Amino acid sequence: MAVAKVSLLDALHEHFGFDSFKGNQEKIIKSILSGKDTFVIMPTGGGKSLCYQLPALMSPGVALIVSPLIALMKNQVDLVRSYSSKDNVAHFLNSTLTKAQIKKVRTDLQSGKTKMLYVAPETLTKQENIDFFRELEISFIAVDEAHCISEWGHDFRPEYRRLKEMIDMISADLPIIALTATATPKVQSDIVKNLELRTPEVFISSFNRPNLYYEIRPKRKKEQTIKEIVKFIHLHKGKSGIIYTLNRKTTEELADMLVANGIKAVAYHAGLDATTRAQRQDMFLLEDVEVIVATIAFGMGIDKPDVRFVIHYNIPKSLENYYQETGRAGRDGLEGNCICFYSYQDVQKLEHLMRDKPLSEREMGAQLINETVAYAESAVCRRKVILHYFGEKYETEDCGKCDNCRNPKEKIEVKNRVVIALKAISALEERFGSDYVVNIITGKSNPRSPHSATISWMCSGKEGV
Repeated sequence: MAVAKVSLLDALHEHFGFDSFKGNQEKIIKSILSGKDTFVIMPTGGGKSLCYQLPALMSPGVALIVSPLIALMKNQVDLVRSYSSKDNVAHFLNSTLTKAQIKKVRTDLQSGKTKMLYVAPETLTKQENIDFFRELEISFIAVDEAHCISEWGHDFRPEYRRLKEMIDMISADLPIIALTATATPKVQSDIVKNLELRTPEVFISSFNRPNLYYEIRPKRKKEQTIKEIVKFIHLHKGKSGIIYTLNRKTTEELADMLVANGIKAVAYHAGLDATTRAQRQDMFLLEDVEVIVATIAFGMGIDKPDVRFVIHYNIPKSLENYYQETGRAGRDGLEGNCICFYSYQDVQKLEHLMRDKPLSEREMGAQLINETVAYAESAVCRRKVILHYFGEKYETEDCGKCDNCRNPKEKIEVKNRVVIALKAISALEERFGSDYVVNIITGKSNPRSPHSATISWMCSGKEGV
């Protein structure tokens, strides 16, 4: 891959106005420019996009950038164009374009004016597009949000599994750069294997975000939780924030409650039409609203550095989800508050949503949920738990930026209680769920239940516990 002879710093300043690189950016760019397969794990806010944008601008031909969301493509293209004097330096090709717009994109590509083309994986499945790309000079392929390729990742997309097959149909010799902000060792292995990266240069930045404060709050009654959220936002008046919920209905209800309390807020979810979603996203980016209440449909690739808080109204499905979503706070390096409301009822809702899925998916989903529950219930430093999950050691005992470090939980002896619980489970022959067992142990069971007398005797203390 021949590259124009200009220093990287000069190119960085010319195209983006920066005078220095962040972290591993320079090494990553050199790897791509030398034609090597490259794997990048860089937390949100670390400058991941520049790692493929600058080499695309410096290389002959056009770089194909695979991106999972239409909104993300538009956001990235608008950002690249804002740095350039040419509107055609970057394009996207997806189902939202008219025939006339597609023709314009193809003309710019054939003329060599376009240096970056953002495509959805579905775009690559069409033979006519593959045939067209074969005729172009492609500099390299960038697979953004590469965790989508793994069933263990938090945004698994089946279409990502076919990427290597489709890339080979265009050209088997193209260098590939895979990028993600979150990937456990298991997901990392999955990405390398499925993209068949050839002895890739691997760059893993620290997952630690020292400017973020992590806190888990007990979620009790709905009204009380909403009051807490309203109070928190009023204490951070004028600051931008995101609230994540589990379903569309809750986003609408919570947004209405915030508006009723004098907070500029809107709901965002996949049930809204594309125009409305785009309008509300722009309202948030332009600070016409303070808070956006959203499902996980919102946030990936959103370039807003001054989000001051991220609140989870429901516990996320995995720690990867949680890390990715909290990572949208404090991207400018300044303070970011990450508050998550936790209740066992929300865990049951997540488990219920998986009931109709194949057994393998249910088992995988259950493991991910259990890991999140362990995080929420842990008395250990939140930061230490998160970093350990991603395979990184955190040596400091007290981070000072999480609820467990600021307010250590009181330790109590629970050996006797555990023995009672285990004996109850054994007496019930392990045939009943946790709610049933807890209700019997605490005396809330139906007196006519065949198990009441047995468990009542066990809990009376006569069994010698």
